[in-house]
Amino acid sequence: MGTLEGKTALVTGGSRGIGRGIAKRLAGEGALVAVHYGSNQVAADETLTAIKAAGGTAFPVRTRLGEPGDAEALWESFDKGVAEFTGTPGVDIVVNNAGIVTYAPIGDTAEKDFEESFAVNVKAPFFILQRGLSRLRDGGRIINISSAAARIAVPVTIAYSMTKGALNVLTHTLALELGPRGITVNSVAPGVVDTDIASWLADPQLRERAAAMSAFQRIGAAADVADVVSFLASPDARWVTGQTIDATGGTLLGFTL
Repeated sequence: MGTLEGKTALVTGGSRGIGRGIAKRLAGEGALVAVHYGSNQVAADETLTAIKAAGGTAFPVRTRLGEPGDAEALWESFDKGVAEFTGTPGVDIVVNNAGIVTYAPIGDTAEKDFEESFAVNVKAPFFILQRGLSRLRDGGRIINISSAAARIAVPVTIAYSMTKGALNVLTHTLALELGPRGITVNSVAPGVVDTDIASWLADPQLRERAAAMSAFQRIGAAADVADVVSFLASPDARWVTGQTIDATGGTLLGFTL
């Protein structure tokens, strides 16, 4: 029996990349997984098919984040999906993974791109959690997917990096508030991960440079991050809260003389 047998999980941005890896991993541990996606139904269907083929259980939740009423729409869809599978409302694990990246230094960052980044990466998780607290069972888990960019200065992703810093603040602040309910709140901060979203890794030189930044001299995989999330979602992580877990493979731990 898996460590998450009988649990229900929501993974935002669960149709592709790291989110897909997380959704598959949690389902593999026995959780009923709500796979959220914004618009790419083909990718969502692929994720659902993969989960079911491996013996897991999942259902789709379609909501565009960053728009007015997104949190309410997401939970409404979630509630309907849960009712079809279990008839018991509520959620045990919420993984805020959905996010967008704006590649531009401060001088080239358009105001609309800045606002969209914060709407999707910060405002949406905030209100998803606000609206979800009444559904989240005591002893539950909240896991926010942050980024190494929140601790490493990357001028070309300044707006994105700021959003992830805000997500880390949300994490440790909410951890203190929800501690009396036995709910843990943590962030996981990946580095460079080899997914279809990181299309720039197709450049051999950029790929080599990115791999060289890790202590393991390789690019991360979605499974590397998903395994950390799975631990934080499990009963074994009951004494870990308010933390940002570095899942970068030791990226930029030091410098070479």
